[in-house]
Amino acid sequence: MTAPIAITGASGNVGQAVIAALRARGVAVRPLLREPVGDAAAFDFLRPDTFEAAVSGAAGLFLLRPPPISAVGPTLNRLVDVALAGGVSRVVFLSVIGADTRGYIPHAKVEKHLAGGAAAWTFLRAGFFAQNLGDAYRADIREHDEIFVPAGDGRAAFVDVRDLGEVAARAFSEDGHAGRAYRLTGPEALSFAQVAELLSGALGRKIRYTRPGVLRYMRRLRQRGLPFAQRLVQAVLHVGLRFGQGEGLDPTLAQLLGRPPRTLASYIHDHLDLWR
Repeated sequence: MTAPIAITGASGNVGQAVIAALRARGVAVRPLLREPVGDAAAFDFLRPDTFEAAVSGAAGLFLLRPPPISAVGPTLNRLVDVALAGGVSRVVFLSVIGADTRGYIPHAKVEKHLAGGAAAWTFLRAGFFAQNLGDAYRADIREHDEIFVPAGDGRAAFVDVRDLGEVAARAFSEDGHAGRAYRLTGPEALSFAQVAELLSGALGRKIRYTRPGVLRYMRRLRQRGLPFAQRLVQAVLHVGLRFGQGEGLDPTLAQLLGRPPRTLASYIHDHLDLWR
């Protein structure tokens, strides 16, 4: 058995997609979880004492920043250092579009740390996830028949994390991806009004797009129990859509996949039970 790829965020949408794509290619994986089961290893970004054992003997590391973590120095960057010291040679980092131009965001700091080290790194700079509909937006859709974000008339080129998982698997198992930063978007830029129309048609009931102000939006997130730092980041990201920050389309994902990326309509069709 070859050395496994250690997967952070293994219980989430992206981590699960990466695991599935790697296993489909016959690559061994080691999910990193707070409460490990099966072949998983015990791991917690807030407990550095779990780092060394979690990545020991791994060939690569898939690195993902959990939204509540803003201090990346003692968490993500420290994990990278421990992994490299233990013999890990490949790191694929799920970053965000704009990390190369906005040095103040946490993802940019992780990119800088990786680029200055010895790892063979690959950056996946992704846009808005289609899976946000079944995660961050799910409760509002189910409970209120609405999408509740302060994005105005801005559009987003939603990317399906199943496609991101396949790209990550290629980065670990194919040559030519080391030292590359990929800008990854979906195939079309949609407004949230258009997203609401897609959901309405698929679910057979009216889904509205509500255009809340930032304060009203942050109050809703507070009611959902999100910490202030996470509420602020999500508000900034959605407001940024008003100024065109998420609408740009890029052909890179299709080129890497060798096929058209999944559409938002296909994601909705495949996950209808999430909103019923």
